[in-house]
Amino acid sequence: VAAAASRRRGRPEPPSDAGAAPHAPPSPPRRGAKKGAAANAKKAAAEVPVVEPLRWEQVAKVMPSMDAVVKVFCVHTEPNFSLPWQRKRQYSSSSSGFIIGGRRVLTNAHSVEHYTQVKLKKRGSDTKYLATVLAIGTECDIAMLTVEDDEFWKGVSPLEFGSLPALQDAVTVVGYPIGGDTISVTSGVVSRIEILSYVHGSTELLGLQIDAAINSGNSGGPAFNDKGKCVGIAFQSLKHEDVENIGYVIPTPVINHFIQDYEKSGEYTGFPILGIEWQKMENPDLRKAMGLKSDQKGVRVRRVEPTAPESGCLQPSDIILSFDGIDIANDGTVPFRHGERIGFSYLISQKYTGEKAHVKILRNSKVLEFNIKLATHKRLIPAHIKGRPPSYYIVAGFVFMVVSVPYLRSEYGKDYEYDAPVKLLDKHLHAMAQSPDEQLVVVSQVLVADINIGYEEIVNIQVLSFNGKPVKNLKHLATMVEDCNEEYLKFDMDYDQLVVLEAKTAKAATQDILTTHCIPSAMSEDLRT
Repeated sequence: VAAAASRRRGRPEPPSDAGAAPHAPPSPPRRGAKKGAAANAKKAAAEVPVVEPLRWEQVAKVMPSMDAVVKVFCVHTEPNFSLPWQRKRQYSSSSSGFIIGGRRVLTNAHSVEHYTQVKLKKRGSDTKYLATVLAIGTECDIAMLTVEDDEFWKGVSPLEFGSLPALQDAVTVVGYPIGGDTISVTSGVVSRIEILSYVHGSTELLGLQIDAAINSGNSGGPAFNDKGKCVGIAFQSLKHEDVENIGYVIPTPVINHFIQDYEKSGEYTGFPILGIEWQKMENPDLRKAMGLKSDQKGVRVRRVEPTAPESGCLQPSDIILSFDGIDIANDGTVPFRHGERIGFSYLISQKYTGEKAHVKILRNSKVLEFNIKLATHKRLIPAHIKGRPPSYYIVAGFVFMVVSVPYLRSEYGKDYEYDAPVKLLDKHLHAMAQSPDEQLVVVSQVLVADINIGYEEIVNIQVLSFNGKPVKNLKHLATMVEDCNEEYLKFDMDYDQLVVLEAKTAKAATQDILTTHCIPSAMSEDLRT
């Protein structure tokens, strides 16, 4: 920062001693050279041209924009999936954000997830201002905040967005990472542009890979190009033993989509998807067997989501030839700028929920065209619970819950994809919801009591049916149990497990179990309405 400040004042940066690259040793002075050495040195110093630092222009342009970068303080209170009737102990975090037009601030969604209080602090200020969260976009990992206090907005110019940078373009990431309280500047270049896996959002969207360090606390900070325009938001880094300094930035097309989505509907509606699974058509025998001509290319539809609008027109083994008039290659890519290609899901992510797309397909050697309405993904096991408390229902000590990715992560840790039960993982990775309200209901745990003796070891096993009727979702199960007039409560579970309880005694024992464990209610608020 000191070096950057000296550049801002227009002075050349003084040569650094510590850690500098080794120089060639100076030649020994010739005999008789001492006479007039001082005069020669003076003359040589006058002849040496003042060399501008290589990145002076870039840093000078970023400097005025730095005042728009803010520090975000958040107090989080996460849901407790082991004890769903209460929340975990609150904790605090800090991250970065930046001011954009319309009295708004952007940061990362994971910076304010499960927030109870958010405060912002401007650079050089000692005041923290209370912020209001306007929208959280979990898929794209962006959140939008605002501040009511007029004082916060005085003397700050909002950042302007630049276009998508090219490979090897210089970028400067500004934020408040760990290791200090003041602003931090790291610089690098764009090393890759492709469809990336957004870890927090469990989605794949366009992303930039840069070789600048993005550390904890940098999240939500802007990435500037050499003209001082914002070209992205820092949001994750690659932690691996074989990797150094690989950071990822959310690019402007994704940011603009989030902002315009909010402006259109007053809330975040998400990124639409084409509700299919597809396979590449690179094998020539496969193409021939599917009836593709030599000049036709595309991808084969493997499965169609039953809940997606596409289920009305697309079928398995259809070949998708083009999307919105852009031809799709056999490997699923489309042209992207000069000399580059990118996955065709990029085209879909550019659209908005509810918009229509023109799709051309090949079915039984005939070309068909459809205008398909695009919608967001309805997963059987949702990637997020969107800030809501988890649903639960308790009867006779059996705690019934809905499986979601946060639930699996809470139960089995960050390596849940290796440690969770195989049947739940199979549903997570491959199962498709048959109806919009379908949920995967499990017995999370059994609160031990005399009534449930012998069932103590049932943990995270799916409930398939109750008294012979298939379980659609948790509310459906709770309603069936509450309204049951039969003698027994019979729960059929995965792995052919059977739980049988006498209805009257089971319902009577529930209240005592709730009292013992200090549980306020037998079911969560959302099931009571």
